[in-house]
Amino acid sequence: MEQRAKAAVTEQISDYDPASALDGPEAIAMFIADALHTGDAAYVASAMGVVARTKGMTALANETGLSQEQLYKSFSEGGNPTLKAMLLVLRALDVYLTARPRQQ
Repeated sequence: MEQRAKAAVTEQISDYDPASALDGPEAIAMFIADALHTGDAAYVASAMGVVARTKGMTALANETGLSQEQLYKSFSEGGNPTLKAMLLVLRALDVYLTARPRQQ
């Protein structure tokens, strides 16, 4: 029984891409807000990569003036995007970065 349970855990269920669920600016804004809330820069960069895929890297590169290579590198899990790159990508997706006081 234990052998069977281990096999079930290692089997891939699907090729789900979270980018497919981000179907508009509101969903994207909530997704990025949740990532920012973690305070983890690597997680935010990775989440931005997911968001960037919703539009497509080629279209995003054309609209932002950033190269596809820069987009992939900046918005990977180990990426370190500049504020300029983040703002350009978010603007291209009709999402704006805002600040609010931290809740205690």
